[in-house]
Formats: sequence, structure tokens, C-alpha cells
Amino acid sequence: MTGTDRIRRRRLESSVLASAGYDADRRILELEFTSGDVYRYWIVPSRIWRDLLDAESAGGYFTAHIRDRYPTEKVG
Repeated sequence: MTGTDRIRRRRLESSVLASAGYDADRRILELEFTSGDVYRYWIVPSRIWRDLLDAESAGGYFTAHIRDRYPTEKVG
């Protein structure tokens, strides 16, 4: 998978995250921030994806459970 491969993202109601997508086969979480930056997080369990979507605060969940916990690549 390269930076040009698309992961379908869902819009989020968040002041931090604009959208999020997950590739279950490759365990890649792709997050678009409200700044416009897009990052991929590698080796992310599917429960993290589900919990992010269910979180009361997607930005808070990102800070507590995703940021600085998985290998990361900026793709946009």
C-alpha cells in the first residue's frame, strides 16, 4: 500500500478529526485532521477503529488511545 492508495473515510463530528477510515485487511487506520493533514496509523486493532467511531469525543479518544501508540505515516 502506498500513500496514493485510497482508504474510504467517514466524516466525524469533531473539532480535531474531519474523517476516519480503516482497512481491516492491512490494519491501517487513516485519519484526516481538521487542519487537512492525513495520517495513517499501522498495525491498529479493529477494536480501536470501532471504539473511535463510538467515542463521545473522537479527538479525546485519538489523544488517549491512538496518538504516539502506532507506527505513523503522513500521507497528505
